[in-house]
Amino acid sequence: MSLDAKIPQGPLAEKWSKHKFNLKLVNPANKRKYDVIVVGTGLAGASAAASLAELGYNVKAFCFQDSPRRAHSIAAQGGINAAKNYQNDGDSVYRLFYDTIKGGDYRAREGNVYRLAEVSVNIIDQCVAQGVPFAREYGGLLDNRSFGGSQVSRTFYARGQTGQQLLLGAYSALNRQIHKGKVKMYTRTELLDVVKVDGHAKGIITRNLVNGEIETHSGHAVLLCTGGYGNVFYLSTNAIGSNVTAAWRAHKRGAMFANPCYTQIHPTCIPVSGDHQSKLTLMSESLRNDGRVWAPKTKETAEKLRTKQVSAAQVAEEDRDYFLERKYPSFGNLVPRDVASRNAKEMVDDGRGVGGSGVAVFLDFADAIKRLGQEMVAAKYGNLFDMYYQITNEDPYTQPMRIYPAVHYTMGGLWVDYNLSTNIPGLYALGECNFSDHGANRLGASALMQGLADGYFVIPYTLGDYLATIGPKAVDTNHPAFAQTKKDVTDRIEKLLALKGTKTVNEYHRDLGHIMWEYCGMARTEEGLTKAKGLISALRADFWKNALVVGQNDEVNNSLERAGRVADFLELGELMVDDALMRKESCGGHFRLESQTEEGEALRNDDVFSFVGAWEYKGDNQPEELHKEALDFEFVHPSQRSYK
Repeated sequence: MSLDAKIPQGPLAEKWSKHKFNLKLVNPANKRKYDVIVVGTGLAGASAAASLAELGYNVKAFCFQDSPRRAHSIAAQGGINAAKNYQNDGDSVYRLFYDTIKGGDYRAREGNVYRLAEVSVNIIDQCVAQGVPFAREYGGLLDNRSFGGSQVSRTFYARGQTGQQLLLGAYSALNRQIHKGKVKMYTRTELLDVVKVDGHAKGIITRNLVNGEIETHSGHAVLLCTGGYGNVFYLSTNAIGSNVTAAWRAHKRGAMFANPCYTQIHPTCIPVSGDHQSKLTLMSESLRNDGRVWAPKTKETAEKLRTKQVSAAQVAEEDRDYFLERKYPSFGNLVPRDVASRNAKEMVDDGRGVGGSGVAVFLDFADAIKRLGQEMVAAKYGNLFDMYYQITNEDPYTQPMRIYPAVHYTMGGLWVDYNLSTNIPGLYALGECNFSDHGANRLGASALMQGLADGYFVIPYTLGDYLATIGPKAVDTNHPAFAQTKKDVTDRIEKLLALKGTKTVNEYHRDLGHIMWEYCGMARTEEGLTKAKGLISALRADFWKNALVVGQNDEVNNSLERAGRVADFLELGELMVDDALMRKESCGGHFRLESQTEEGEALRNDDVFSFVGAWEYKGDNQPEELHKEALDFEFVHPSQRSYK
């Protein structure tokens, strides 16, 4: 199968504008003849649904939460990037493009990334017009701060709750269209399969999470905006409900899954405190603007800290190792997330970790409080400090935060072309659900940028091109494909409900997460990945024999919901391991111990692995087939990343 990314020809800065002109249009009177399904109502989904409805399309929007504003996008904290150059510090669209390509370790498409940087400047204007309360400087202008992987201040923020404020803006636009009748909103509804008619996506099968009703919905196109799959690791910063099912169902219907092993580990999370936890809490990367990361210089000092013989404040300056500032003087504490995470792990592996478990390093604000005053620090980060205090019962104003890396974001996802179309005509993937813009590592404050760029400024153009091609003929829900897909869904539900073993679904999920974190997490080896492959295969087989699923379908049934999602995670876990085994290089967040520089940095192999790895489903219990989309770098020459 040939993977055509459909990147426009011509100069980088002209690709998107020329492409928009060449796309087919649907005239305003005809738009109301088309039905569009949008699954997921986070930043990508809410912005897409609102924008398409504003244009005149009839939109059906779905979310499994009780309200669109409960989407996981609310959890984003630190900010959103845009190349406005308000600070007059040398930023530009090209610099944002370059930083993002470099930050992704040269595993993203140039055309997609440049477009993302280009439309970023419009996103801020859009959100300000919606009333998003971005932080402002004394004179009233929008404020900016820095994030990892950049030497300029380009991150717009609303204290530590930027995602929530941006989602409220998109939610208000969505609500307007719901009120006008252009969007029909389905809450507490989960996608369980995609319907294909003559090779095109024409609908979805859903389960009503309140009464269990299996419903059929048709449309001229289906947009998946369902987020990432970080919960395959069980413990992550994702909401507990976040899952891969929508993308995985589409994958099993023929959509390629690209770069599944590319997982982002976030360096500043509250460390694991015990087996009771079901998720982890993020401390925004923005904290690294003013917080200094350090670990004790010796194992002896670390042991005294762990046993509380001394406090952090009692450790003399000369006994502290500000390891990011020491190793990366140009970027200091603002190195990209993968670099910061690996270095924190090195400190812990060296026996210099802190906290009761010894699996943490410090993020210290003492210098910032001395320089700026506590009131100013509180104005910038107060809600984050309060969240930390509520969870740990430790006051970050008087003692350093304890942080350690955790699974946060997934750069892999459904393969899409420049138009955000999967290889299934009529099926689109937006936001974190697709793979397209971040390569092997996402720079901070880029997820919000991508979600809103896809929904507000890309899909309204590219979807019209497809719809104009197929015409407005109504979708026939009597086609046998709808009945067959619905039967497939009900058969699977019955199979899950028949599981009356002795081990809970949650236990299987935790076991899978332990395998993934241990062998396919921050550091990977061929031996470990091979072992993980066998362990997951055995765990999956055991799941279908010994899992316990209680209750019935025709009721609220969290056990059934989780069982379906965990079953998909088990299959995805195997594919992630296959992808990691195939990619015998270190790249961004994918660190193979066999492939590193003398200084311990990630060592790519561009001659062999400069491609997107897209996997094709070939049937249950069959090896998936790898397809390669070559990455051609015409404007930025790949080089060894350095933040020193």
